Amino acid sequence: MRRTTPTAQAIIRSAAALYLVVVGASALAAGLIAPFDPLDQEAARRLAPPSPTHLFGTDGFGRDVFSRTLHGARVSLAVALAAVATAGVIGSALGLASGYAGGTFDLVVQRVVDVFMGFPFLVMALIVVVALSPTPIAVAAAIALALAPLVTRVARAAALSVVNEEYLTVVRSTGAGASRIVLRHLLPASAPPLAAYLATCLGTAIGAEATLSFLGLGVPPPYPSWGRMLQEGSRAYFDAAPWVTLLPGAVLCLTVMCLVIVGDAMGGARLRSRRRSVRH
Repeated sequence: MRRTTPTAQAIIRSAAALYLVVVGASALAAGLIAPFDPLDQEAARRLAPPSPTHLFGTDGFGRDVFSRTLHGARVSLAVALAAVATAGVIGSALGLASGYAGGTFDLVVQRVVDVFMGFPFLVMALIVVVALSPTPIAVAAAIALALAPLVTRVARAAALSVVNEEYLTVVRSTGAGASRIVLRHLLPASAPPLAAYLATCLGTAIGAEATLSFLGLGVPPPYPSWGRMLQEGSRAYFDAAPWVTLLPGAVLCLTVMCLVIVGDAMGGARLRSRRRSVRH
C-alpha cells in the first residue's frame, strides 16, 4: 500500500482545519446564514428533495434540513466543547497533581480512575444522563465525566515525562511550592500533548452527543442537533427521503474525522519538535 507523501498529508490537514473553521463559523452565524427558521413547518414542502431553494431538502414536517443542520451544529458543538473543557480542567488538574505528588495520592487517584475506566465510555454517559435528566447540560456533564479519567491518564503521563527533569530539581531547590511548580512548569510542558488529545476528544464528544440524542436522551424536540436529526430521519423517512439522514450524517462524520486529523497533526508536530530538541 502506497504511503501518502508529506505534501499530501499537509494538504489533507490544511483541508481538515479549513473545514473545521467553516463549520465553527457557520455554527456561530447560523441565525444569519440559515435560509429558513429551523423550527418552521410547512406541509406543502414536506420531504422535498435537495434543490437550490432547499440545499439539503426538507424533512417530514416540511422543515429545511440545511437550516436545521446549521443550527444543530451550534447545539452539538456547544455541548461537545463544554464537555471537553470540563473534562480537560478536571482531568488535567488530577493528572498533573497525581504525576507530581506520586506516592499514596497517585495510587489512590489512579485506582479511582481505573474504576471509572472499567465502564465503557457510552455506558458511563448513559448512566449519568438517565440519572440526571435528558437535557443539554446533563449530556455535557455525562460526556465530561466519561472523558475525565482518560484525560487524567494523559495528563499524568505528560507530568511524569518532565517531573524528574534537572531544571525542576533546581526550581525545587529555590523553595518553590508544589502549586507553583505545577502551574508554572508542569502545565506548560504538558500543554502540547494535552491539547492534541483534547482535540481528538472533541470528536469523541460530538459522536457521543449524537449517539445520546439518537437514543432520545439529548436535546429535546423540536430543537435540532445532529443526533436528533439522524433519529428523526432514519426512523420513518429513510426509504422515501434518505437526504434527511444522509446529509446531516455526512456533516457529522466529516467533522469528527477532521477533528481526528487535526488532533493527530498536533500530536505529530509535538513529537517531531521533541526529536529535534533531543538531537540538538
